[in-house]
Amino acid sequence: MQAALVVILTVFVGLLVVLEIGLRTVGFGNPLIYVADEQIGYLLAPNQRTRRFGNRIKVNEYSMRGEPIQKTPLSSTLRVLLLGDSIANGGWWTDQAKTISSLMAQELSAAIKSKFTEAEVLNASANSWGPRNELAYLLRFGNFNAQVVVLLINTDDLFATAPTSLPVGRDRNYPNQKPPLALVEAFYRYVSKQKPIPEMKVVNDEGGDRIGFNLEAIGKIQTLARQANSQFLLVMTPLLREIGEPGPRDYEIKARQRLNEFVQSQGITYIDFLPVFNSNKDIKTVYQDNIHLNLQGNQIVSEVISQAVLELLEYEN
Repeated sequence: MQAALVVILTVFVGLLVVLEIGLRTVGFGNPLIYVADEQIGYLLAPNQRTRRFGNRIKVNEYSMRGEPIQKTPLSSTLRVLLLGDSIANGGWWTDQAKTISSLMAQELSAAIKSKFTEAEVLNASANSWGPRNELAYLLRFGNFNAQVVVLLINTDDLFATAPTSLPVGRDRNYPNQKPPLALVEAFYRYVSKQKPIPEMKVVNDEGGDRIGFNLEAIGKIQTLARQANSQFLLVMTPLLREIGEPGPRDYEIKARQRLNEFVQSQGITYIDFLPVFNSNKDIKTVYQDNIHLNLQGNQIVSEVISQAVLELLEYEN
């Protein structure tokens, strides 16, 4: 009997080891971790590298998705600063080379060879950031001497709440430390129930003119860009359900109208991808889910933004 128990225990432990190795192979056990920040809310912890489901993810010393950078670029480098949320970041589902920023860098580098030796597109972003998070990041770190600052938002960002650090270390999507085992992460992410964060109710119930707060933040980002002698470009991608009929919901239509009036009054160069996507019959195939884009979607967005950047800089091949 004792020998049988030893065999069973040995087999069980062996299976756990095999499962642990298998989970680590696809990226469990080494998630990106976050740090809380009083003004920004939260940031990806600096200097991280991991691979999730085959996709490489790198975070530099400024909590950007990308390679380490010099604070000030060489005079021979065209630098663009991309601010955004998970669409700009790309998340675990996007390899480093397939993010919007990486694709833009490739496109711009090919287009500006007669004037610059290379183009850098810095990617300052994090999941669920809104305009007020992005403004706080810009106030903290500056624009890194970028010639162009691009703010990439989606429709939901017009309703984004104020920055908060409450999810860090309490929401499974914002861990603040590595798990002891890949098995622990997999269990916590897919088996156990997410515990609600009671304090988040106050954040989610933020009163006042939330759209107005976010428009004000966009305006301040434009002002900071101008003060730094940078061009500013605002870009908004739609939710999947906004494309085609019946289109955006009534409250979204009103928010979009306010945004259009705001950018016109402020003289902001603005790209709305809703009409761009509506003109493409197969556009629904470029979404990863209801909000995020896949590689095809990233390519479309990066091409349009890159062309707009060149126009802002009045650059001709």
